[in-house]
Amino acid sequence: MNEGISDALRKDMVVDITTIGRKSGERRRIEIWAHSLEGRVLITGSPGKRSWYANMLADPSVTLHLKGDVRIDLPATARAVTDPAERRELLTAIKGASGFEQRRTMDVEAWVTGSCLVELALRQ
Repeated sequence: MNEGISDALRKDMVVDITTIGRKSGERRRIEIWAHSLEGRVLITGSPGKRSWYANMLADPSVTLHLKGDVRIDLPATARAVTDPAERRELLTAIKGASGFEQRRTMDVEAWVTGSCLVELALRQ
């Protein structure tokens, strides 16, 4: 990943993503947090079902929109992280690296079993 993009994600985790609606076929843009860990871009949400995740499973082509100091739209391919050991490792790292109280107090095991976790491969 480009160092400028990695720096931008570390400074401002609030991004938008655009997915393709699995039923409608329409573009859906939402605001979400993205995490940059060792050159990887990860998106997760609190435990529970999420439409953005279902959309990514149906069509992994997404757009990551940086909207802080760096403003750029980046095409990406989503990969659902489903292996429990990999999920635990990544979610523990997200918890440790986060500056947000919600992430620092998260129950990693609850997130391993019940949250969405996606890695984005940026296509530049």
